[in-house]
Amino acid sequence: MSRARVLLAAVAVVSVAALAVGWRLSSARAGDPAVSADPVRGQALYAANCAACHGANLEGQPDWRTAGPDGILPAPPHDKTGHTWHHGDALLFGYIKLGGAGSMREMGVDNFKSGMPGFGESLTDGDIWDILAYLKSTWPEDARQYQAERTRDEQLQGE
Repeated sequence: MSRARVLLAAVAVVSVAALAVGWRLSSARAGDPAVSADPVRGQALYAANCAACHGANLEGQPDWRTAGPDGILPAPPHDKTGHTWHHGDALLFGYIKLGGAGSMREMGVDNFKSGMPGFGESLTDGDIWDILAYLKSTWPEDARQYQAERTRDEQLQGE
């Protein structure tokens, strides 16, 4: 094989690898759970970081739709009875990472009262995606489809 062909083959391999890595990184940034999210790992992370407020069975706190005297809503359920599946991945990811008030501030809403702390200092981005994968794995198919549509809508708005 000529030196030119070897060089051309090497360039082709590197180009394909770069495209694959770029696709993988952009998918991960976009929150594509198919990239590396692990719902089994997410279940363990949920138990350690979320269940104290949102319930061991994703049931949330009682009267989660009624704010307390401090104006803060109790922790909502993350099962099919809650509203988590009504939101796209970017919103859910930001809410976990930055907390309720921090996430809303990023969206331009100041003075938002929330009991949801940010977990960006204690959970990695991968941990958060794993938790979201776990939550999604518990929802019925119609809720997963609806949530996937919200995620697509978010991605289109971000383009």
